[in-house]
Amino acid sequence: MEAIELDEAMKTIDSCLSQMNWSLKSSSKRRLQLDIIALITRMRPVVMIDYGGIMPQLQHQLSSLLQLAQNQSQIFQQLRLMVIQEMIYFIHVTELTHFVNSSLDSKLLFVDLEHESPQLITEIEKSQLAMQMVSIQKLFSTVFSSNGEEKLKDDANSSAHCSHCSSTECIDLSYCMENTDILVPTLNGWLLGYPVVYLFGKDHISDAVYNLSTKYLHIFQVFVCRFVL
Repeated sequence: MEAIELDEAMKTIDSCLSQMNWSLKSSSKRRLQLDIIALITRMRPVVMIDYGGIMPQLQHQLSSLLQLAQNQSQIFQQLRLMVIQEMIYFIHVTELTHFVNSSLDSKLLFVDLEHESPQLITEIEKSQLAMQMVSIQKLFSTVFSSNGEEKLKDDANSSAHCSHCSSTECIDLSYCMENTDILVPTLNGWLLGYPVVYLFGKDHISDAVYNLSTKYLHIFQVFVCRFVL
């Protein structure tokens, strides 16, 4: 993306915020600008918006901002809002599709925080939580099609939960967490591209907080390659 396009995008965002009379703190406004830049330049497929207000007012404000921006510039056409429980995200549809599909081909690095000594999970198949997270990944792959556009699953169960119609409506994937012990921090570890994904169930939140607060976490992976000349 050319510098002139980035400048146009920032001017559009400023114009839309002025039209909305959304009084963001300067720090929150700067974060919003940087997050949107990361998306439209395809540096990030997903950004979490945990500033600028609380739900559901925050969702309303972001929806209005996106609608205004898309009406003024084609640069924002690939952006959508996604809601998972009480968290809201901006996504780039095409990049998220690529991210989801590629992540299915590579194993996540899970760190078990439920026990006193956090450890890297080496056998995912033996961890119920890890397998639940893999199932959520597969569910995402059914929502986002290979051509980079959202699609509704055909079965009745999914259509009752997953709502996204026009470009400015939120994609609500809260149902992906149902009937699992997966928590938002674990999901964010994957969606936001963290080096490792913290794994702990609903009954072990205090254990996870304690371990993160008191334990040193050093994880090393050594790859040995042999080249024959």
